[in-house]
Amino acid sequence: MTGPAERALSELTEQRLLLHGLGVTNAAVARAAARHGLDVVLSDDREPAGAAELASEIDAELVLGPTSAQLDALVGAVDAVVPAPGLAETHRLFSAAAEHGRPVLSEFDLAAAWDDRPVIAITGTNGKTTVTTLVTAMLERSGLRAAAVGNLETPLVEAISDPDIDVFVVEASSFRLAHSRRFAPRVGLWLNFAPDHLDVHRSLNDYRRAKARVWADQGVGDVAVVNAEDPVVDAAGVERAALARDLGIDGPDVVRFGLAPSVAGRPVEFHQDGDALVGPIGPNGEPAVLLRVEDLHRALPHDRSNALAAAATALCGGASIDGVRAALTDFRGLAHRVELVGESAGVRWFDDSKATAPHATLAALRGFDSVVLVAGGRNKGLDLSALHDGVGHVRAVVGIGESGGEVLAAFPDRPGVLAESMSGAVRAAAEAAVPGDVVLLSPGCASFDWYGSYSERGDDFAELVRALVLNGPAS
Repeated sequence: MTGPAERALSELTEQRLLLHGLGVTNAAVARAAARHGLDVVLSDDREPAGAAELASEIDAELVLGPTSAQLDALVGAVDAVVPAPGLAETHRLFSAAAEHGRPVLSEFDLAAAWDDRPVIAITGTNGKTTVTTLVTAMLERSGLRAAAVGNLETPLVEAISDPDIDVFVVEASSFRLAHSRRFAPRVGLWLNFAPDHLDVHRSLNDYRRAKARVWADQGVGDVAVVNAEDPVVDAAGVERAALARDLGIDGPDVVRFGLAPSVAGRPVEFHQDGDALVGPIGPNGEPAVLLRVEDLHRALPHDRSNALAAAATALCGGASIDGVRAALTDFRGLAHRVELVGESAGVRWFDDSKATAPHATLAALRGFDSVVLVAGGRNKGLDLSALHDGVGHVRAVVGIGESGGEVLAAFPDRPGVLAESMSGAVRAAAEAAVPGDVVLLSPGCASFDWYGSYSERGDDFAELVRALVLNGPAS
């Protein structure tokens, strides 16, 4: 039986779409929809820069700051709704769409309707951008033309206008997946799961279901890549395979990765074996060496896990072992992700500003023995007491931003200081650190109290470390 979403997608040439929220993604959706001859209505709760110019460019109706009644009328006058990624699920748009029986679609649905080239999708609470970058490099080093798209600078609907791309590597956020109804990646990787984005999703279970949609529309010949060491992800992979069997459907192949060779009594195809990362791709099916751990630029636990995840995904997506090995050897990491700023007096300083949830901070902490942790910012509705799980790696704490007090409360058994500025945080961390320590900015929170982005926060931290510590004594 065909539902309203499927009908809307199958009849896209005749549809009228309401795009609510006019950021980078929906601006790209608007232009792509116009190129494909669709009638588009644009709306936004605020007055974003460039909205009037966009409406004029594609000859679209524009409604800014609609009342609840106006938004209800807009929804009733279109065939489908495309919300901006990150629009809170409690927003009136979604209840209006349900009341009018209008399907809610994502840019992934539209791209799938307009282009049939292979897609590799990568989701997870942490590590998406790093692994997306790695997989793209592995494919390119294997001779394929690959583009990293999605929750990055280039939305998928914009990228498909380039006819020279062989495969799209999509960083798939929960915001996009939650509303996708026709997204069947050739290879779908789910990296990990932890509480996050509860300021957008109604509940943790809704967030989990959104992530699981990375495999929901896959079929014969597709591959689900599963983190065997994440119980939520592994259970979802088992459930996905069991559902396919129960329905008599040849569902996607399931490939598992993790540091251990087996988890829960089941083999892990891509794992660490001694000093090597291996995969089940030898000439006789025996594990083949992908790379020696010592050849990685950095080999913290999450670095090795990310390398295995990327290798499994890229190889299932058409990469060669040589291409995988070359990309891993060359990779130097991304900015603001446990990035070394410098060392002074036996203390190393790291910028991990991209860690905007406790789970990401915990992953970074596990890579070090003695840490002065700088954490805090704008909480995204998460339980910051979870940070205490990393207490064994933490010697002292500096709290920053709106939630700095919550961070200190998570470590009642460690010395703590509440800083009123980033310069104050750097000075306090310098006073607390002793030779052998790592000072780690890993906030576990969003940046939007003091900064416009996590990169701005990380840049400020690094500049202050260089000015106050590396180039002179902190005072």
